[in-house]
Amino acid sequence: MFNENFTALLLRVVRIIVQIGILTIFYYMGVGIVTYLHIPLPGSVIGLLLLVLSLIFKIIKVEYIQDGASFLIGVLTLFFIPATVGVIDYPELMSITGLLIILAVIASTLISIYVTGLLTQIIEKKELKKKEETQSIVEEGKGELTVD
Repeated sequence: MFNENFTALLLRVVRIIVQIGILTIFYYMGVGIVTYLHIPLPGSVIGLLLLVLSLIFKIIKVEYIQDGASFLIGVLTLFFIPATVGVIDYPELMSITGLLIILAVIASTLISIYVTGLLTQIIEKKELKKKEETQSIVEEGKGELTVD
């Protein structure tokens, strides 16, 4: 009855909605923890920590949230439109003070990108070294294994 392309598209949309639901559950878990324990952090940060811990300890797989997260990242700029339009209410942001704020934002963004790049390189080098060590151990042990 339905075209195969339409069915595939419908399944993709449903998958994205379910995955966004999973991300939303982590957000509300974080909000609940902050509300219950009176932690002085935003609930979204606690929810993100819960999500990261769930991924690290393999409670959930990346595949369970990947499409939903990619979709949200793709439309992320839409979330900034209200903030951008709200700047109109503050004409002082269009003066020298605004220019200084913009420069501070650009500088902090560039610093964040730089530090993230450095950390990524360090982690990649450690992973490569670990992989090489594992490979050399495997190669060294090939001729020594005897079964009686």
